[in-house]
Amino acid sequence: MKRLSIGLGLLAAFTVIGFSGLAAWPIARTPSPSLAALDGNVQNGAYLARASGCIACHTNPEGGAPLAGGIALETPFGTLYSPNLTTDPVHGIGDWTIDQFAVAVRQGISPEGEPYYPAFTYPFYADFSDQDIADLWAAFQTVPPVAEPSMAPNMMFPFNQRAGLKLWRAAFMHDPDTEPVEGKSDSWNRGKWLVEGATHCSACHTPRNLAGGRKEKTEKFAGSDLIPGGGKAPAIDTPSLTNQGWDADSLAYALKTGLTPSGDAFGNAMGEVVLHGTQFLSTGDLAAMAEYLMDQPR
Repeated sequence: MKRLSIGLGLLAAFTVIGFSGLAAWPIARTPSPSLAALDGNVQNGAYLARASGCIACHTNPEGGAPLAGGIALETPFGTLYSPNLTTDPVHGIGDWTIDQFAVAVRQGISPEGEPYYPAFTYPFYADFSDQDIADLWAAFQTVPPVAEPSMAPNMMFPFNQRAGLKLWRAAFMHDPDTEPVEGKSDSWNRGKWLVEGATHCSACHTPRNLAGGRKEKTEKFAGSDLIPGGGKAPAIDTPSLTNQGWDADSLAYALKTGLTPSGDAFGNAMGEVVLHGTQFLSTGDLAAMAEYLMDQPR
């Protein structure tokens, strides 16, 4: 019994030391020193915010103020709530700097140095340029403040220990594949940047492992039964889209209207994507996304 007690004591001590080490592990990178000097374009920033799903995820459809948060996201690990992103200095991001905003958007790190849960799709925004960030920042500065506290996550142990997210990031986080491909059209490459980055299609349409990591290397765009809030996302790899009767024109039209070639309408999560996001994209960007999705790299 004495040896067992000593063993359990050592295990507890090592656990505490391990979590302390994780908590002290710095993971944020310093943004570009020229970021604060850039002039942001409010219209471009608002457009990018729409494309990136900020409105859909941070505006409660049941009477919530724009970007005041409060949407519950059910996951196998617990429930998350989208935070307040208004300019309120206490409950929102009103006291942030543009550097803190950049680190949050591109790296998923809070101003306090804590990692955000990956339900926030920051891995897809890692390649946003400094000008993209400046534009987004300018747009967010126009949002009226709302004194609505953000709701704390309700996660099971050990998922309620944010320090453990650093291990998850090391295992499953990777930069988005948004780089242009030589020999492809400007439109195709624009579509790639949108699909693989800003509109983060893979977040819902790629299956995940038991730890919540996306199976990007083996089953990208193969569909998923595990999306936040429940429901299923169909396969959207090029062969699947072709077999389902899609072409570039019908796909671009669906992203604009929410209507499928069969006359059905998108529902649930995809319906919200169209309602709050893709319907606001330009005809050229919708055509670019469709072009890329119908001609994905093998």
